[in-house]
Amino acid sequence: MPPASTLPVARASLKGAKSLRKGNPWLYRTELAAPPDVKGPGAVVWVVDPQGNPIGQALYARRSPLALRLLTRKGPAEEAVDDAFFRRRLEAALARRKPLAGRDGLRLVHGEADLLPGLFVDRYGAGLTLQTLSEGMDARKETLARMLVELTGATHVVCRDDASGRDFEGLTRESRLLHGQGEARFTYHEGENRFDVDLMGDMKTGAFLDQVDNHLRAGELGRGRALDLFSYHGGFALSLARTCDSVLAVEQDAKAAARAAENARANGRANVTVENANAFDVLRRFDTEGRRFDTVVLDPPGLAKRREGLATALRAYHELNLRALRCLEPDGLLVTCSCSGKLDRAGFEEMVLAAAADAKRPVQILERRGAGLDHPVLGGLLETEYLKALYVRAL
Repeated sequence: MPPASTLPVARASLKGAKSLRKGNPWLYRTELAAPPDVKGPGAVVWVVDPQGNPIGQALYARRSPLALRLLTRKGPAEEAVDDAFFRRRLEAALARRKPLAGRDGLRLVHGEADLLPGLFVDRYGAGLTLQTLSEGMDARKETLARMLVELTGATHVVCRDDASGRDFEGLTRESRLLHGQGEARFTYHEGENRFDVDLMGDMKTGAFLDQVDNHLRAGELGRGRALDLFSYHGGFALSLARTCDSVLAVEQDAKAAARAAENARANGRANVTVENANAFDVLRRFDTEGRRFDTVVLDPPGLAKRREGLATALRAYHELNLRALRCLEPDGLLVTCSCSGKLDRAGFEEMVLAAAADAKRPVQILERRGAGLDHPVLGGLLETEYLKALYVRAL
């Protein structure tokens, strides 16, 4: 194997080197003392500190503010970063999901947490969606798709590289089939409920698999009259339908609302009603009218994608939670969520408690939850703990 000196060298600043050695796999361009001399996209580089001491091998991005994503702390003489390297990492990620083998809808690869920075793979039955949010993985996605087909037996692999995170990386957006022919429509299950997904046309990668366990838990705790806001395809609503007398699901996107209604019909959930409307407007109307529920779910989209938008997002979260608490009956259950990576768990809980104080509702915090086991958090990288869910009883 070639010695370390044959790889392009990226020299980290003192601050950057300390951060990498503490477990953070990211190095921003502002912490790069000397960039590597690379020719094409997705280069693997040898990372050293200001004194030239080795740190490891990383994927280098030519345009992104996030310049380096560490792959391994070993040198190329110990571990070459080649196709066999990535296949071993994929095999390890799949092996970690064996406890979830009974599920037909789950995340198979979760980026940095599975030591495959910028790569995300979801499974829906025989179909896979693949997202690359780093230049290094983007340059390898055709190869990765072939490996995934060999390892999983998937009939389709859909590239869903149409998320806004691509803009931050300086990558173009696209959606296309990497493997398979014809439509990419599949079904998967959340507990007893069956869902249909269009991997080419639906939002995100088809569904919000990070919330599956929270959907099921809400169905265990919910009761009475339920209100599910930002329902998308009805994950929370259909789970709540098992234990609640009635469920009103509110979804602003007309296509998603139609799919939620169809999912309710297909699963025989006659107690679910879907309204195509803006959740903020509906909450304000119900608050004004004095309409009350025993269970309310808030699962808005990410309202703070960048640090500079956090203050505005917090005001929106506060309004939603304030009005939701006002719409709860005594001893009612609020399931409130945030998938904003820039809002940490402490900040989210502080906002919910402030909303409860403004609503003059004492609350019990029943559970603090996050994403499921197939969406692990990488220690040392707080951004991977993006999903927060609080289960709160309003007294």
